[in-house]
Amino acid sequence: MSPSLRRVLALVPLLVLVSGVLLGGHLYLLERLVFDPGLAAPWSTLACAAVAGLALSIVAEPIAGRLLPPRGVRLVAWPAALWMGFAFLLLLLLLASDAALWLAGSPALAATAEPLAARSAAEQRAGLVVGLALLLGAAGMREALRPPRLRRARFEIQAGPPRWTAFASCSSRHPLRPILGRAFAQHLVERVEALAPDLVAVTGDLADGDATLLADEVAPLARLRARHGVYFVTGNHDHYSGASAWAARATALGMRVLRNERVRIGDADAGFDLVGVDDHHGRLVDSGGEDLAQALAGRDAARPAILLAHDPSTFRRARNAGIDLQLSGTPTAGRSGPSASWCGS
Repeated sequence: MSPSLRRVLALVPLLVLVSGVLLGGHLYLLERLVFDPGLAAPWSTLACAAVAGLALSIVAEPIAGRLLPPRGVRLVAWPAALWMGFAFLLLLLLLASDAALWLAGSPALAATAEPLAARSAAEQRAGLVVGLALLLGAAGMREALRPPRLRRARFEIQAGPPRWTAFASCSSRHPLRPILGRAFAQHLVERVEALAPDLVAVTGDLADGDATLLADEVAPLARLRARHGVYFVTGNHDHYSGASAWAARATALGMRVLRNERVRIGDADAGFDLVGVDDHHGRLVDSGGEDLAQALAGRDAARPAILLAHDPSTFRRARNAGIDLQLSGTPTAGRSGPSASWCGS
């Protein structure tokens, strides 16, 4: 069996699970927000059609991102992104209210309640849930569209590079999907330029979509400059969108792509090894995937090592392999944006 066929077969259970969750979740929303409250026609029909259309937009968005130019993708991406977040909030709030009612013994009471009283209670709950979801969704939207926050952190590596002052690490906000696009990329470059870093690390999830179709959106990143270079490692969304194509695009933009490899930074007395690995999800969709052993093969263990890995879950393997510091792109619990993990003692 060919490797590509094995990857396709491995994805089948995941696709079935995702499809089941998507269908079941939307049917649950319709049950609690339309059928239980007894929404009258034609509003009930319109609500069902809207939910069905928005559910389809979630499926269509990644397909459109690989077939259409950014302007066309935005027509699908905006409703899909907004609905995905709003539907998730609705699901959480409805499940929480179901749990609260169950703990209070309401299912037993509801069985004997008057139909009009039960419908009135369902209407009140639906209104409360939708209203709260709208408030939370507005707050989340404001957070998602804000400029990236600058977080500063200091790490001291024993026997590390004393003349090094600044890294700039940026990633994992999917900044170059068609929703935000070129203007966001320009803003990001200006922010990095203002920091004047020694080295820039782009730790994955550069964009969602086809590398050729999004070429103009990522063009501003060619202005990224640093004394010791700009480096890129893949994230899971880069693999979903074609890791090889995005690696080639990053190279064309002047970035050094590290795919399970390392480079020596600085001189012998004040230098270190910069190690970069593919995201470990890559093996599910293409021939990529994390190979830390390959990246470290033949390395001088006496030299400090800094790892660029998209997912913080690589941390334990990195620590066991002698990595001193890991920079990641996926958010860690309780914070958004790039994260750093101290690996050494």
